[in-house]
Amino acid sequence: MRFKIKLFFIILVFIFFNLAHFSFYSCTPKSQPASARFPYLDPNLSLEKRVNDVLKRMTLEEKIGQLQCYLGEVEGKGIIEAGVGHLAIILRNYGPRESAEKANRLQQLAREKTRLGIPVLIHDEALHGICARGGTSFPQAIGLAATWNPELMLKIARVIGRETRTRGIRHVLSPVVNIARDVRWGRTEETYGEDPYLTSQMGVAFCQGVEAEGVITTPKHFAANVGDGGRDSNPIHFNERLLREIYFPAFKACFEQGGAQAVMAAYNSIDGLPCSAHPWLLTDILRREWNFQGFVVSDYGSVSGILTMHRVATTKKEAAALALKAGLDVELPSVNIYGEPLLQAVKEGLVREEEIDRAVRRVLGAKFKLGLFDNPLVDPGEASRVNDCPEHRQLALDAARQCLVLLKNENSLLPLKKTLRKILVCGPNADAVRLGGYSGFGQKVVTILEGIKEKVAPSTEVSFVKGCDLEIGPLPAISSDYLIPEKGKKGIHGLMAEYFNNMELEGKPMLVRIDPQINFEWGSGSPAAELPADQFSVRWTGYLVPPKSALYRLGITTDDGVRFYLDGRLLLDFWSDRAPTTDLITVKLEAGRFYEIKIEYYENGGGAVASLGWDLATEEEKALKEVLAASKGAEVAIFVAGILEGEGRDRANLALPGPQDKIIKALADSGLPVVVILMTGSAVTMEPWFNLVPAILQAWYPGEEGGRAVADVLFGDYNPGGKLPITFPRHSGQTPLYYNPKPTGRGWDYVDMSGQPLFPFGHGLSYTTFEFQDLKIEPEKITGEEEIKVQLKIKNTGKMAGDEVVQLYVHDPVASVARPIKELKGFKRVSLNPGEEKTLTFILRAADMAFLDSRMSLVLEPGELEIMLGSSSADIRLKGSLYIETKKVFASKK
Repeated sequence: MRFKIKLFFIILVFIFFNLAHFSFYSCTPKSQPASARFPYLDPNLSLEKRVNDVLKRMTLEEKIGQLQCYLGEVEGKGIIEAGVGHLAIILRNYGPRESAEKANRLQQLAREKTRLGIPVLIHDEALHGICARGGTSFPQAIGLAATWNPELMLKIARVIGRETRTRGIRHVLSPVVNIARDVRWGRTEETYGEDPYLTSQMGVAFCQGVEAEGVITTPKHFAANVGDGGRDSNPIHFNERLLREIYFPAFKACFEQGGAQAVMAAYNSIDGLPCSAHPWLLTDILRREWNFQGFVVSDYGSVSGILTMHRVATTKKEAAALALKAGLDVELPSVNIYGEPLLQAVKEGLVREEEIDRAVRRVLGAKFKLGLFDNPLVDPGEASRVNDCPEHRQLALDAARQCLVLLKNENSLLPLKKTLRKILVCGPNADAVRLGGYSGFGQKVVTILEGIKEKVAPSTEVSFVKGCDLEIGPLPAISSDYLIPEKGKKGIHGLMAEYFNNMELEGKPMLVRIDPQINFEWGSGSPAAELPADQFSVRWTGYLVPPKSALYRLGITTDDGVRFYLDGRLLLDFWSDRAPTTDLITVKLEAGRFYEIKIEYYENGGGAVASLGWDLATEEEKALKEVLAASKGAEVAIFVAGILEGEGRDRANLALPGPQDKIIKALADSGLPVVVILMTGSAVTMEPWFNLVPAILQAWYPGEEGGRAVADVLFGDYNPGGKLPITFPRHSGQTPLYYNPKPTGRGWDYVDMSGQPLFPFGHGLSYTTFEFQDLKIEPEKITGEEEIKVQLKIKNTGKMAGDEVVQLYVHDPVASVARPIKELKGFKRVSLNPGEEKTLTFILRAADMAFLDSRMSLVLEPGELEIMLGSSSADIRLKGSLYIETKKVFASKK
């Protein structure tokens, strides 16, 4: 009996605890380990109450976890279970359905295996389409800017947001709203060009569209991350006026008009302070002045850069304190600084827990706004249906058509007839998939060669010869037979190698050996057990002894920094981080002669590669002969050119790389009409052949349907209407060159060259003509904050339907501080049939014409303003005046 009573009691206890356990889950999805009695799980409560409730239940470690990110596979590793708040690019290599399924598993892990069930925020890039397998790839950002069509941008952004969300990715590190005033910058392709107004309009449309689909946008890189010489992330010494007038407006617009919920701090420093630890930027400007309510993330590794790059901290915990107190909320993509170092910083009093709470509150608020606490799962079937669907591909085609800019068209060579007897297509990008930086992959991409073949008549012969490669791969490694470490030591071949455990070749080498040849691909590993996998350097020395006298190409392939010396002469000097690149040096060498060589190399992080190769410098001549032979009988040659650019690939020389200039010139010299198509993300110089070719089309990186769009323009099925969002200089020495400088009081020309650009900002030709007329400005005088209506008529006076972009510029001839020679203040892209006329109306606000005076107050001063309307910044068709009668102060500096 006693046993039965005891058994009964045990059963009661078991039932009681299981009922309690059941109630813990019953009011929420089964996978969510939190009770309905916790207010933060109640979707009917206010955002503030939900955030406060979950925050007060979190331990310090759980709070810091929400400020951390992890890059790499997490399933089965306990990463999510440990409470990490963010996951970096983890879904990139999956197709839409697989991505959605994996995202669901990760969110279920967060709900089921963490104490409070806080969801993770998964991010990736989405500059012109989600940067993952099988999404729609639209034209690169600079191409989208060339459409001058924010309405189109909004449609594209909605698609990008939809494709991203259905995969389970709810945060994108886009758009790039930096201002590209120096086209040497390798990341110009990622931007919307050189003008703050155009960049603002496109950036706002991107943010509005993506955010409307439930995905957080992240304007970047805050701020001004292209330094002297067009160098990416170099120190910035701009004054406050320049930052506020040129580099800040697009960010401010993305927050205030675009609804962007995050922002990325840049790698660079401004006035000596790293942007990732810059209180004036991240707190004074963002929070206090602009009232930004979202969260701030670092660029990848930029918090570590406080310590390793800028050297303004001596320890990781000091770097953590500097960043967090300045206003940087989340470290991407690792826990190098916001892991144990941040925890120690709190424990040692360098950071107060209230400061941690401030950052965590912003992250939690974003997750609640997205609905991740309530419904974090997505439908894999929807992801499969939506991504790269026919409707989205059609939009990609429309965007590609609109982004194309006709730079030159002498004697109306274009459009071409579809019935030409023979067309020669050549160039490194003619049959290449070039989507631009931060692009998706795995979708069907139509190349320009394919587009041409689809377009022409069956009787037309399309002959293709590549001619040259855009990017030279590693040349055949120089055999040890021709390398000698020291003179006088017979039978020993190779180069003397000294390996250092730092990036500066400093101190005593950790390893000295003879390397038979330089032909290494270490990947993420170490060259030897004595050395780290990253942040090491090597010096190779010895002699090169050629087997025969000839003109050789020496190819040095490295990532990160390299210097190459031949007989004491420094022939190659790239001592900075960069992607794997093969640099070529053409030299005449004599057989049997000992040439002293020295190669210095450093590896910072990521994959490591170092190779020294050579071949005889005859390949270019051979390729040129092949192109000219293939041109026999052709009625036109189409050369599709390209450049090397991107992150870590700034350019000192704006000419086309390799033998492209030589091939184009040779084709033109043969008497064949040549159409040059520039598939680039930035400007190039064209001096060797510009006056020899009749037609030039700027195609940018036109996306997955780009080949069809280019063919549509070449053969007249679409009339190009794109306009340049950047200035094309005549020569690299003109850079930086932009349309809106302030007056100099002197001439613009050089002693040996015009100061004028090759193609101005806003330039773009059409197959038809347009007439601007009947400019009206109402009222012609303003006294307060009246709206100004600028009206004109535009007529298609040609024989083909087409688009024109009407551009409105303002100039303040006399002001209390120097003002730009013109500023873009409005634009409209309009479609017109032959003979059709439309009336366009621009609305300007008084604040649109205000500027920062000597006290940095935003003011509108009395006097006359010049209103200009035209087809480009240099092609002004109509002018009028607006008179400001009284001074108006819109904002005073606090």
